Amino acid sequence: MTTNKNVLKFVDEAVALCKPANVVWITGEEAQLEELRKEALATGELIKLNEEKLPGCYLHRSDPNDVARVEGRTFICCDNKEDAGPINNWMDPKEAYEKVGAIFDGSMKGKTMYVIPYSMGAVGSTFSKVGIEVTDSIYVVVSMKIMTRIGTKVLEVLGDSNDFVRGLHSKADLDPEKRYILHFPQDNTIWSVNSGYGGNVLLGKKCFALRIASYQGKNEGWMAEHMLIVGIQNPQGEINYITAAFPSACGKTNLAMLIPPKSYLEKGYKVWCVGDDIAWLRVGKDGRLWAINPENGFFGVAPGTNKKSNPNALYSTMKNTIFTNVALDPETNTVWWEAMEKDTADKKKPAYLIDWKGNPWTPDSDVKAAHPNSRFTAPAINCPCISSEFEAPEGVPVTAIVFGGRRAKTAPLVYQSRDWNSGVFVGSIMASETTAAATGAVGVVRRDPMAMRPFVGYNMADYFAHWIEMGKKTANQPKIFNVNWFRTDDEGNFIWPGFGDNLRVLEWIIKRCKGEVDAKEVAIGYVPNAEDINIDGLDIDVDTVKELLSVDKETWLEEVKGIKEFYAQFGERLPKELADELAKLEANLSK
Repeated sequence: MTTNKNVLKFVDEAVALCKPANVVWITGEEAQLEELRKEALATGELIKLNEEKLPGCYLHRSDPNDVARVEGRTFICCDNKEDAGPINNWMDPKEAYEKVGAIFDGSMKGKTMYVIPYSMGAVGSTFSKVGIEVTDSIYVVVSMKIMTRIGTKVLEVLGDSNDFVRGLHSKADLDPEKRYILHFPQDNTIWSVNSGYGGNVLLGKKCFALRIASYQGKNEGWMAEHMLIVGIQNPQGEINYITAAFPSACGKTNLAMLIPPKSYLEKGYKVWCVGDDIAWLRVGKDGRLWAINPENGFFGVAPGTNKKSNPNALYSTMKNTIFTNVALDPETNTVWWEAMEKDTADKKKPAYLIDWKGNPWTPDSDVKAAHPNSRFTAPAINCPCISSEFEAPEGVPVTAIVFGGRRAKTAPLVYQSRDWNSGVFVGSIMASETTAAATGAVGVVRRDPMAMRPFVGYNMADYFAHWIEMGKKTANQPKIFNVNWFRTDDEGNFIWPGFGDNLRVLEWIIKRCKGEVDAKEVAIGYVPNAEDINIDGLDIDVDTVKELLSVDKETWLEEVKGIKEFYAQFGERLPKELADELAKLEANLSK
């Protein structure tokens, strides 16, 4: 497969440590992958679904103790604890290699080791990066085929280079007490053991594309961000691209695959999805930021996805998809999950299912049929609104960067930062409030800067500083905005309709970037003139929009207290520019 001495050394060391019975190099050829799928069917690792209704689709069940990312068992392993920062878990690299190496020792005895060469980004693009994942899981192999570009062609592009991320994974015994997800940014290395869940074992995803890549970006002058990339095409055919970062449960995937309201469709507006989760950003020759989606598929949450909430996501799962921890309808040999019944005319749940653990289930069962974090791993090419620029080697130019969160009263529907550093400040204070459904405690603010809290591979204060440095390198900076679809009235009802109607706000953002609309300066930045938000066809009036755009100084002064508390943990490493922005905000609010 390769003569690259660095790759061969890495694989030889993995073999010596894990002691597999066989080693198989993944070529990316369909015949090889099909043989592996058949083997996984025979062992029960995969279940074949209805070939007529869901062609090329499979069901996978992870162990019930292994159903989500494990932030508490996820570590950044760098020489100095301060370089990992106050938000990450840290482990000394020497200790990590020794401690977890003992768990890997002999973990693949009697098993086959699969070597997966993969590319994050289009193969051969100067934007892209190569990884090699070694694993004992066929589920990982066939999922990495969906989520990345794999095979011999990747090794050809890599040549003799040592610039690749080394990923070692073993399911081992699936022992949760010995489950570790380790990142060694200084060594370009990821170790994952005792897990079979996608978020912990598809090492190209959050592990490489965010934690390791964010560290690479800091050192190499680019950015790895937890952002969707979406293109808004106006009736004249012009497309403007927006990247956007949101914490979980804030409609990120829905925005990435947004379907315009009927009135916008009739005018000729179109929305194109470049990516739903991760963006790598570099400064182009024209001085603008350019973005690629380094992934090749979607790893989406199934429950709640239906024809009403996100038809494009649902259509993306209709072929060549792997479903994880959803329910099985044995009558039709298809899949089901909570809220899918909203698609049906009678809104009834199926009378009988096999739940995500493999047990019988009826509507009277006191457990959910699908795990709340059940997933679909679907090829991006399946998406009806996938952008023609999805494989573009240089990516797409970014017009605007959007941050957002779930805030009942604090943040207005949309506001613009004053400049780049002000925008970095806006991203750094991103937060969402908990809902009663989630925790029982309402309104608890969780800070999630740039939606990167669990994903920065180094000290977050240094990450903020890198954002500020990137602004200096970007001659033609995108403008930075914050949105909040979740403002509520006094009864707790959402005021803004959300979903496809969010295009109305994106339209204003693009017009603002082009200088086609004015804005009103307030203490936190610039808000639209209410009349400039298109509400034709909506059941709200201009006064409601004014309320959505209002900024309450007392509420924001309370917010300042929370920001100070959050910033305090970074000590002297916090960039002075952000401390200055906070002081400016407080002064504006006190006027």
